Amino acid sequence: MNHTARSGTVSIICPCYNESDVIALFYDELREVLGSLDNLDYEIIFVDDGSSDETLDRLNTLAEQDGRVRICSLSRNFGHQVALTAGLDYARGDAAIMLDTDLQHPPQLIREMVEKWRSGYDIVSAVRRETASATWLKNVTSKGFYFILNKLSPTDVPEGVADFTLLSSRVYRELRDMRERNRFIRGMISWMGFKREFVYYDARDRAAGVSKYTFPKMLSMAADALLSFSSTPLRLATLVGIFITFLGFVYLAWIIARAILVGDLVVGWTSLIAVSLILGGCQLLFIGLIGQYLARVFDEVKGRPIYVLKQIPKGAAGEDAAADR
Repeated sequence: MNHTARSGTVSIICPCYNESDVIALFYDELREVLGSLDNLDYEIIFVDDGSSDETLDRLNTLAEQDGRVRICSLSRNFGHQVALTAGLDYARGDAAIMLDTDLQHPPQLIREMVEKWRSGYDIVSAVRRETASATWLKNVTSKGFYFILNKLSPTDVPEGVADFTLLSSRVYRELRDMRERNRFIRGMISWMGFKREFVYYDARDRAAGVSKYTFPKMLSMAADALLSFSSTPLRLATLVGIFITFLGFVYLAWIIARAILVGDLVVGWTSLIAVSLILGGCQLLFIGLIGQYLARVFDEVKGRPIYVLKQIPKGAAGEDAAADR
Protein backbone atom coordinates (compact mmCIF):
# COMPACT_ATOMS: atom_id res chain seq x y z
CA MET A 1 0.00 0.00 0.00
CA ASN A 2 1.45 3.41 -0.93
CA HIS A 3 1.81 6.23 1.54
CA THR A 4 -0.90 8.40 0.06
CA ALA A 5 -3.51 5.64 0.25
CA ARG A 6 -4.00 6.24 3.95
CA SER A 7 -4.63 9.88 4.70
CA GLY A 8 -7.46 11.85 6.24
CA THR A 9 -7.77 12.35 9.99
CA VAL A 10 -6.21 10.69 13.00
CA SER A 11 -7.89 10.80 16.41
CA ILE A 12 -5.54 11.17 19.37
CA ILE A 13 -7.10 9.80 22.56
CA CYS A 14 -5.57 11.02 25.82
CA PRO A 15 -6.95 9.88 29.19
CA CYS A 16 -6.30 12.26 32.10
CA TYR A 17 -6.70 11.87 35.84
CA ASN A 18 -5.40 14.72 38.02
CA GLU A 19 -2.84 15.77 35.42
CA SER A 20 -3.24 19.55 35.65
CA ASP A 21 0.52 20.05 36.12
CA VAL A 22 1.48 18.34 32.88
CA ILE A 23 -1.40 19.06 30.46
CA ALA A 24 0.16 22.17 28.89
CA LEU A 25 3.56 20.49 28.40
CA PHE A 26 1.95 17.44 26.86
CA TYR A 27 -0.30 19.47 24.54
CA ASP A 28 2.59 21.60 23.24
CA GLU A 29 4.76 18.57 22.52
CA LEU A 30 1.90 16.60 20.95
CA ARG A 31 0.78 19.48 18.74
CA GLU A 32 4.32 19.98 17.42
CA VAL A 33 4.48 16.32 16.38
CA LEU A 34 1.01 16.28 14.82
CA GLY A 35 1.74 19.45 12.86
CA SER A 36 4.66 17.70 11.15
CA LEU A 37 2.55 14.86 9.71
CA ASP A 38 2.12 15.03 5.94
CA ASN A 39 -1.37 14.80 4.38
CA LEU A 40 -2.96 14.04 7.71
CA ASP A 41 -5.33 16.15 9.77
CA TYR A 42 -5.99 15.39 13.43
CA GLU A 43 -8.30 15.77 16.38
CA ILE A 44 -7.26 15.48 20.02
CA ILE A 45 -9.76 13.89 22.38
CA PHE A 46 -8.90 14.46 26.03
CA VAL A 47 -10.84 12.19 28.40
CA ASP A 48 -11.04 13.56 31.92
CA ASP A 49 -11.48 10.54 34.18
CA GLY A 50 -13.22 12.29 37.06
CA SER A 51 -10.27 14.47 38.08
CA SER A 52 -10.48 16.27 41.41
CA ASP A 53 -7.94 18.99 40.55
CA GLU A 54 -8.00 21.67 37.81
CA THR A 55 -7.50 19.21 34.95
CA LEU A 56 -10.95 19.69 33.40
CA ASP A 57 -10.76 23.49 33.58
CA ARG A 58 -7.41 23.49 31.80
CA LEU A 59 -8.67 21.08 29.18
CA ASN A 60 -11.70 23.26 28.48
CA THR A 61 -9.39 26.26 28.10
CA LEU A 62 -7.38 24.34 25.50
CA ALA A 63 -10.60 23.44 23.66
CA GLU A 64 -11.60 27.10 23.53
CA GLN A 65 -8.22 28.01 22.03
CA ASP A 66 -7.91 25.09 19.60
CA GLY A 67 -10.88 23.84 17.56
CA ARG A 68 -9.19 20.47 17.09
CA VAL A 69 -9.33 19.73 20.80
CA ARG A 70 -12.45 17.96 22.11
CA ILE A 71 -13.15 17.17 25.74
CA CYS A 72 -14.95 14.12 27.10
CA SER A 73 -15.45 14.23 30.87
CA LEU A 74 -16.58 11.25 32.94
CA SER A 75 -18.86 11.80 35.93
CA ARG A 76 -16.38 10.09 38.28
CA ASN A 77 -13.15 8.12 38.16
CA PHE A 78 -13.99 4.97 36.18
CA GLY A 79 -10.39 3.91 35.55
CA HIS A 80 -7.82 4.16 32.79
CA GLN A 81 -9.22 1.39 30.57
CA VAL A 82 -12.73 2.85 30.67
CA ALA A 83 -11.38 6.33 29.88
CA LEU A 84 -9.68 4.92 26.78
CA THR A 85 -12.97 3.25 25.82
CA ALA A 86 -14.84 6.56 26.10
CA GLY A 87 -12.30 8.23 23.85
CA LEU A 88 -12.64 5.51 21.23
CA ASP A 89 -16.44 5.87 21.34
CA TYR A 90 -16.14 9.50 20.24
CA ALA A 91 -13.28 9.10 17.76
CA ARG A 92 -14.03 10.10 14.15
CA GLY A 93 -10.64 9.58 12.50
CA ASP A 94 -9.39 7.14 9.89
CA ALA A 95 -7.11 5.92 12.67
CA ALA A 96 -6.99 6.39 16.43
CA ILE A 97 -3.91 6.63 18.64
CA MET A 98 -4.14 6.13 22.40
CA LEU A 99 -1.45 7.57 24.68
CA ASP A 100 -1.10 8.86 28.22
CA THR A 101 -0.56 12.52 29.06
CA ASP A 102 2.32 12.06 31.51
CA LEU A 103 4.84 12.09 28.60
CA GLN A 104 6.11 8.63 29.44
CA HIS A 105 4.55 7.70 26.10
CA PRO A 106 6.71 9.86 23.80
CA PRO A 107 4.54 11.72 21.25
CA GLN A 108 7.49 11.66 18.79
CA LEU A 109 6.78 7.95 18.28
CA ILE A 110 3.52 8.88 16.55
CA ARG A 111 5.41 9.65 13.31
CA GLU A 112 6.75 6.10 13.12
CA MET A 113 3.36 4.64 14.03
CA VAL A 114 1.67 6.58 11.25
CA GLU A 115 4.27 5.38 8.73
CA LYS A 116 3.62 1.76 9.75
CA TRP A 117 -0.13 2.34 9.41
CA ARG A 118 0.32 3.88 5.99
CA SER A 119 2.33 0.86 4.90
CA GLY A 120 -0.67 -1.38 5.56
CA TYR A 121 -0.79 -2.33 9.23
CA ASP A 122 -4.11 -2.08 11.10
CA ILE A 123 -2.51 -2.11 14.56
CA VAL A 124 0.77 -0.48 15.54
CA SER A 125 1.64 -1.06 19.19
CA ALA A 126 4.39 0.64 21.17
CA VAL A 127 6.51 -1.75 23.23
CA ARG A 128 8.35 -0.44 26.26
CA ARG A 129 11.95 -1.60 26.54
CA GLU A 130 12.86 0.22 29.75
CA THR A 131 11.33 2.71 32.17
CA ALA A 132 13.66 5.35 33.57
CA SER A 133 12.35 5.32 37.13
CA ALA A 134 11.18 1.70 37.35
CA THR A 135 12.30 -0.29 40.39
CA TRP A 136 13.56 -3.86 40.18
CA LEU A 137 10.32 -5.01 41.84
CA LYS A 138 8.19 -3.35 39.15
CA ASN A 139 10.32 -4.90 36.39
CA VAL A 140 10.13 -8.36 37.95
CA THR A 141 6.37 -8.20 38.56
CA SER A 142 5.76 -6.90 35.03
CA LYS A 143 7.73 -9.75 33.46
CA GLY A 144 6.01 -12.23 35.75
CA PHE A 145 2.57 -10.90 34.82
CA TYR A 146 3.11 -11.30 31.07
CA PHE A 147 4.70 -14.73 31.57
CA ILE A 148 1.75 -16.04 33.60
CA LEU A 149 -0.84 -14.42 31.32
CA ASN A 150 0.65 -15.88 28.16
CA LYS A 151 1.07 -19.32 29.75
CA LEU A 152 -2.53 -19.49 30.91
CA SER A 153 -4.28 -17.65 28.07
CA PRO A 154 -4.59 -18.64 24.39
CA THR A 155 -4.33 -14.93 23.52
CA ASP A 156 -0.69 -13.87 23.26
CA VAL A 157 0.02 -10.39 24.67
CA PRO A 158 3.62 -9.35 23.86
CA GLU A 159 5.72 -8.49 26.91
CA GLY A 160 6.07 -4.76 27.45
CA VAL A 161 3.27 -3.82 25.05
CA ALA A 162 1.53 -0.65 26.16
CA ASP A 163 -1.89 0.90 25.60
CA PHE A 164 0.08 3.38 23.47
CA THR A 165 -1.30 1.99 20.22
CA LEU A 166 -2.50 3.07 16.79
CA LEU A 167 -5.70 1.41 15.57
CA SER A 168 -7.13 1.70 12.08
CA SER A 169 -10.78 2.75 11.88
CA ARG A 170 -12.00 -0.78 11.21
CA VAL A 171 -10.15 -2.07 14.27
CA TYR A 172 -11.32 0.55 16.75
CA ARG A 173 -14.90 0.27 15.46
CA GLU A 174 -14.78 -3.45 16.18
CA LEU A 175 -13.32 -2.66 19.59
CA ARG A 176 -16.24 -0.32 20.27
CA ASP A 177 -18.61 -3.27 20.03
CA MET A 178 -16.76 -5.19 22.75
CA ARG A 179 -18.62 -3.78 25.77
CA GLU A 180 -17.29 -5.97 28.55
CA ARG A 181 -16.88 -4.09 31.81
CA ASN A 182 -13.70 -5.61 33.26
CA ARG A 183 -11.51 -4.36 30.45
CA PHE A 184 -7.94 -5.15 29.44
CA ILE A 185 -7.66 -3.29 26.15
CA ARG A 186 -4.22 -4.47 25.09
CA GLY A 187 -5.46 -8.05 25.45
CA MET A 188 -8.66 -7.28 23.51
CA ILE A 189 -6.53 -5.81 20.71
CA SER A 190 -4.36 -8.95 20.58
CA TRP A 191 -7.45 -11.15 20.59
CA MET A 192 -8.85 -9.51 17.42
CA GLY A 193 -5.87 -10.65 15.38
CA PHE A 194 -5.59 -7.89 12.76
CA LYS A 195 -2.31 -7.25 10.93
CA ARG A 196 0.05 -5.82 13.51
CA GLU A 197 3.45 -4.18 13.79
CA PHE A 198 5.48 -2.91 16.74
CA VAL A 199 7.61 0.12 17.50
CA TYR A 200 9.92 0.35 20.51
CA TYR A 201 10.68 3.07 23.04
CA ASP A 202 12.28 3.77 26.40
CA ALA A 203 9.88 5.40 28.82
CA ARG A 204 11.23 8.54 30.44
CA ASP A 205 10.31 9.91 33.84
CA ARG A 206 6.97 11.65 34.26
CA ALA A 207 7.14 15.29 33.25
CA ALA A 208 5.20 16.29 36.37
CA GLY A 209 2.91 14.85 39.00
CA VAL A 210 2.87 11.31 40.36
CA SER A 211 1.78 8.00 38.91
CA LYS A 212 -1.89 7.15 39.41
CA TYR A 213 -1.25 3.43 38.86
CA THR A 214 -0.90 2.28 42.46
CA PHE A 215 0.03 -1.29 43.31
CA PRO A 216 -3.61 -2.26 44.14
CA LYS A 217 -4.72 -0.86 40.77
CA MET A 218 -2.04 -2.87 38.99
CA LEU A 219 -3.17 -6.01 40.82
CA SER A 220 -6.76 -5.30 39.82
CA MET A 221 -5.80 -4.90 36.17
CA ALA A 222 -3.75 -8.10 36.32
CA ALA A 223 -6.78 -9.95 37.71
CA ASP A 224 -9.02 -8.50 34.97
CA ALA A 225 -6.50 -9.56 32.33
CA LEU A 226 -6.15 -13.10 33.60
CA LEU A 227 -9.81 -13.79 34.37
CA SER A 228 -11.07 -12.12 31.17
CA PHE A 229 -8.82 -14.07 28.83
CA SER A 230 -8.44 -17.45 30.45
CA SER A 231 -10.57 -20.11 32.13
CA THR A 232 -7.40 -22.07 32.95
CA PRO A 233 -7.50 -21.15 36.68
CA LEU A 234 -10.81 -23.00 36.97
CA ARG A 235 -9.31 -26.07 35.31
CA LEU A 236 -6.26 -25.81 37.57
CA ALA A 237 -8.59 -25.77 40.58
CA THR A 238 -10.07 -29.08 39.40
CA LEU A 239 -6.63 -30.60 38.87
CA VAL A 240 -5.45 -29.48 42.31
CA GLY A 241 -8.59 -30.97 43.84
CA ILE A 242 -7.92 -34.30 42.10
CA PHE A 243 -4.29 -34.25 43.25
CA ILE A 244 -5.19 -33.53 46.89
CA THR A 245 -7.83 -36.27 46.81
CA PHE A 246 -5.20 -38.67 45.46
CA LEU A 247 -2.81 -37.72 48.28
CA GLY A 248 -5.63 -38.35 50.75
CA PHE A 249 -6.11 -41.89 49.47
CA VAL A 250 -2.36 -42.49 49.53
CA TYR A 251 -2.26 -41.33 53.16
CA LEU A 252 -5.22 -43.59 54.01
CA ALA A 253 -3.51 -46.57 52.35
CA TRP A 254 -0.33 -45.89 54.35
CA ILE A 255 -2.26 -45.84 57.64
CA ILE A 256 -4.05 -49.11 56.82
CA ALA A 257 -0.81 -50.79 55.73
CA ARG A 258 0.95 -49.66 58.92
CA ALA A 259 -1.92 -50.99 61.03
CA ILE A 260 -1.74 -54.39 59.31
CA LEU A 261 2.05 -54.77 59.08
CA VAL A 262 3.23 -53.03 62.25
CA GLY A 263 0.17 -53.47 64.35
CA ASP A 264 -0.31 -49.93 65.52
CA LEU A 265 -2.21 -46.88 64.53
CA VAL A 266 -0.50 -43.53 64.54
CA VAL A 267 -2.44 -41.02 66.58
CA GLY A 268 -1.57 -38.01 64.48
CA TRP A 269 -3.29 -34.93 65.77
CA THR A 270 -0.66 -32.76 64.12
CA SER A 271 -1.08 -34.42 60.74
CA LEU A 272 -4.86 -34.31 61.10
CA ILE A 273 -4.84 -30.56 61.77
CA ALA A 274 -2.35 -29.97 58.95
CA VAL A 275 -4.46 -31.89 56.45
CA SER A 276 -7.62 -30.10 57.59
CA LEU A 277 -5.99 -26.70 57.20
CA ILE A 278 -4.63 -27.55 53.74
CA LEU A 279 -7.98 -28.87 52.53
CA GLY A 280 -9.89 -25.98 54.09
CA GLY A 281 -7.50 -23.42 52.62
CA CYS A 282 -7.76 -24.95 49.15
CA GLN A 283 -11.55 -24.99 49.36
CA LEU A 284 -11.72 -21.33 50.38
CA LEU A 285 -9.17 -20.38 47.71
CA PHE A 286 -11.11 -22.06 44.92
CA ILE A 287 -14.47 -20.81 46.18
CA GLY A 288 -12.97 -17.31 46.04
CA LEU A 289 -11.65 -17.98 42.53
CA ILE A 290 -15.08 -19.11 41.35
CA GLY A 291 -16.50 -16.04 43.06
CA GLN A 292 -14.24 -13.78 41.00
CA TYR A 293 -15.61 -15.26 37.78
CA LEU A 294 -19.18 -15.02 39.07
CA ALA A 295 -18.66 -11.39 40.11
CA ARG A 296 -17.70 -10.58 36.53
CA VAL A 297 -20.79 -12.35 35.23
CA PHE A 298 -22.85 -10.35 37.75
CA ASP A 299 -21.33 -7.09 36.48
CA GLU A 300 -22.22 -8.00 32.91
CA VAL A 301 -25.83 -9.08 33.49
CA LYS A 302 -26.73 -5.86 35.34
CA GLY A 303 -26.48 -4.10 32.00
CA ARG A 304 -25.25 -0.78 33.35
CA PRO A 305 -23.30 1.50 30.99
CA ILE A 306 -19.52 1.23 31.15
CA TYR A 307 -19.26 4.91 32.02
CA VAL A 308 -21.38 8.02 32.59
CA LEU A 309 -20.54 11.40 31.06
CA LYS A 310 -20.91 14.85 32.55
CA GLN A 311 -19.49 16.62 29.48
CA ILE A 312 -19.85 15.43 25.89
CA PRO A 313 -17.35 16.43 23.19
CA LYS A 314 -18.67 19.25 21.03
CA GLY A 315 -19.31 18.44 17.40
CA ALA A 316 -19.45 14.70 17.96
CA ALA A 317 -21.27 12.74 15.27
CA GLY A 318 -23.88 10.49 16.79
CA GLU A 319 -23.44 11.88 20.28
CA ASP A 320 -26.60 10.36 21.67
CA ALA A 321 -25.70 6.86 20.48
CA ALA A 322 -22.20 7.07 21.93
CA ALA A 323 -23.40 8.46 25.22
CA ASP A 324 -25.71 5.48 25.70
CA ARG A 325 -22.86 2.95 25.54
